[in-house]
Amino acid sequence: MDIPSKYDPRKAENHWYDYWMQNNYFFSTPDEREPYTIVIPPPNVTGVLHMGHMLNNTLQDVLIRRARLMGKNACWVPGMDHASIATEAKVVAKLKAEGIEKSDLTRDEFLKHAWDWTNEYGGVILEQLKKLGCSCDWGRTKFTMDEDMYQSVIKVFVDLFNKGLIYRGHRMVNWDPEALTTLSDEEVIYEERQGLLYYLSYPIEGSEETVTIATTRPETILGDTAICINPNDERYSHLKGKKVVVPICNRVIPIIEDEYVDIEFGTGCLKITPAHDINDKALGEKHGLETIDIFNANATLNSFGLHYEGKDRFVVRKEISKELEENGFLVKKENYVNKVGTSERTKAVIEPRLSDQWFLKMEDLVKPALKAVLETDEVKFFPKKFENTYRHWMENIRDWNISRQLWWGQQIPAYYFGDGQEDFVVAETKEEALKLAQDKSGNTSLALEDLRQDEDALDTWFSSWLWPISVFNGIIEPDNKEVNYYYPTSDLVTGPDIIFFWVARMIISGYEYRDERPFKNVYFTGLVRDKQRRKMSKSLGNSPDALKLIENYGADGVRVGLLLSSAAGNDLMFDEDLCQQGKNFANKIWNGFRLLKSWEVADIAQPVSSQIGIEWYKAKFNQTLAEIEDHFSKYRISDALMAIYKLVWDDYSSWLLEIIKPDYQKPIDKTTFDSVIALFEDNLKLLHPFMPFLTEEVWQHITERTPDEALVVAKWPSTATVDQNLIQEFEFASEVVSGVRNIRKEKNIPNKEALQLSVLNEGNISAKWDVVIQKLTNVSEVSYVENGVDGSLSFRVKSNEYFIPISGAIDVEAEVKKIQEELKYTRGFLKSVQKKLENERFVNNAPEQVIANERKKQADAEAKIETLEKSLASLG
Repeated sequence: MDIPSKYDPRKAENHWYDYWMQNNYFFSTPDEREPYTIVIPPPNVTGVLHMGHMLNNTLQDVLIRRARLMGKNACWVPGMDHASIATEAKVVAKLKAEGIEKSDLTRDEFLKHAWDWTNEYGGVILEQLKKLGCSCDWGRTKFTMDEDMYQSVIKVFVDLFNKGLIYRGHRMVNWDPEALTTLSDEEVIYEERQGLLYYLSYPIEGSEETVTIATTRPETILGDTAICINPNDERYSHLKGKKVVVPICNRVIPIIEDEYVDIEFGTGCLKITPAHDINDKALGEKHGLETIDIFNANATLNSFGLHYEGKDRFVVRKEISKELEENGFLVKKENYVNKVGTSERTKAVIEPRLSDQWFLKMEDLVKPALKAVLETDEVKFFPKKFENTYRHWMENIRDWNISRQLWWGQQIPAYYFGDGQEDFVVAETKEEALKLAQDKSGNTSLALEDLRQDEDALDTWFSSWLWPISVFNGIIEPDNKEVNYYYPTSDLVTGPDIIFFWVARMIISGYEYRDERPFKNVYFTGLVRDKQRRKMSKSLGNSPDALKLIENYGADGVRVGLLLSSAAGNDLMFDEDLCQQGKNFANKIWNGFRLLKSWEVADIAQPVSSQIGIEWYKAKFNQTLAEIEDHFSKYRISDALMAIYKLVWDDYSSWLLEIIKPDYQKPIDKTTFDSVIALFEDNLKLLHPFMPFLTEEVWQHITERTPDEALVVAKWPSTATVDQNLIQEFEFASEVVSGVRNIRKEKNIPNKEALQLSVLNEGNISAKWDVVIQKLTNVSEVSYVENGVDGSLSFRVKSNEYFIPISGAIDVEAEVKKIQEELKYTRGFLKSVQKKLENERFVNNAPEQVIANERKKQADAEAKIETLEKSLASLG
């Protein structure tokens, strides 16, 4: 088979992905094998591939491909999330550009536009994942708005409501005035922002006196219904029972007392606006205060805003502060850094707002999920440090606000049949709801048209928290063959930023609906940052085009570049040079393979050096395989790749191929060639999960293969006993080779000039390695001597000293001067180490490992001095 001179990633990637798909290698169905299951963290249907997706999905693909090679029934379920807020915002913007307002459409009309948009633009990211090499079972692709997924969510809502865990409540919520919906606490991002603190004076009713309060939001004074002081604050004791006049709106409000007020903060007086602050709401309920909401849903002011009606809150803030100043109510302004809540999706500043919403009681639901992670280890986190984050959130959990004022999503299955707050029923279908409504009301004449379904949709996370169950239809058919086989899934790979949104909630739903964990292990990736440690984002312009990277460096190069710098749970400092390193690695493997296949193979005797080299590499391979298995068991995926990288680059390419390389224009013996090909194939198996395209391309060029013999479904190498003696002997021999090569380099001795090597042997090396040393250094003879060799240069490997006679080849005077300088430096270094070790304070207080390192430095320096002195003597 002809082997191209260069590896072409684009050609190989398209060809082999098509081949894998045509042969159904990614397809999975329940059978007698051990299942290995991953469910993809469903990207937003609106999404396109970015660096975070690249890292996350590469890690999943490594795990799933390795499981496939290990003979497990590997099933990677892909899918997408409908992303209520993000998708609805895009559809609304598209309609607006066409001159259509959402408010002019019926729900059904709007949903048709949303589906049209989804069918046209959605799912791009799944196609892009194929470019990365992701080996998902694409026939299993799920979308959270698929009919069965939709019905699963509705069924769970009804079940939880019937259990008394879902309720409707009038609460202070996080309101996104841009998306026009409520958000859960976890969807609010708090940012420190520079603002102003406004000191405002309120006239005391019936007097010339005023009281000053400090606020960051002067526009909300129009909703004030009280001023609060601490009953223990003597400064304001004379104000008890009095009233103040709110500036501009001239409303008279009471002064109330409550120990909630911090005497030391601000002026010690608080304005109370129950409709716009959760703490003020609590005080308002406690003291029976009026609640005045001054905002419309889009955060413009309503009729309570007087002459500011219809204006945006931030515009009003500037204008009202000016009016307050002009009328003598603004005492002063100060710079003030404040934590401001913003919407995770739209970035709009959140407005606390009183609203009727649906909530899920969490207190009892979290208990099995807490126990599974923190007590029984049924679910393991990698790295373990994220257990603390999980514990904090779960132990301080609040009821989950699950309703959203959106149309794109699963519509809440609550049906209203009367005018009262309690005149509703919850059911999976409208027909079931009618029967319940008739029973509840006692009115058998109620008809379907009398029922009004709740307008709200459910929080997107209320569908994705069921993901590991619902993708196998385990909610609708809890005892079906697939869910019983694939659930619980094996590994989850995700970012720590959604540990609350998704990971914790999936564990909760797993125990509620399957009485079982949803997955065994959770591997948390870090965030992808640039070289300046900044998070990658479109706004900063520091995020490279993911597909462009694949085009430039090949998918394998990008995968290697990402993983080489990606320790579990730690942020990845992305540098494009890492992708170049990955590309170089691919080329190194390709060129090494071409070299191997360029040699003529003959039925001749196997050289002893080749036999020894192959024995050593087998031992080294087994040692590395054991390391790799250990890394995988601890989810140190980047360490596993680095171990393979060093094995292939250093041990295989730089050492083994040199050891077995035939002499110029001579053939290689068949025994050696076959052995090296087998070892190379084992290398490819270890590399395949990380570099699937390159390895399959090389694998298929080695020999003709049937579809059953493709690398993607080959057999992962099995671990074997490691011959440590062979490995240690090689390490010694390689140091001897390096010593000879260094002398050649320093003295400019050509490689073609044969040298002699003498060994002052102290029993640290087996003579069998002499043939390997001779081959790699062009040494004609290795002799063993009892004394040094005059007129030689020498070097030391452990306690053995090596001499290379080079009479007439060097400037003796210059060499003596050089050795004397090195001797002087080494003696000085030894003296500094000895001084440190003679310091009792250092020896008594330093860690044991530090002391051991210093003693090794001392021993190495003493050995080097001895060698240098002998070299000097031999030149004298």
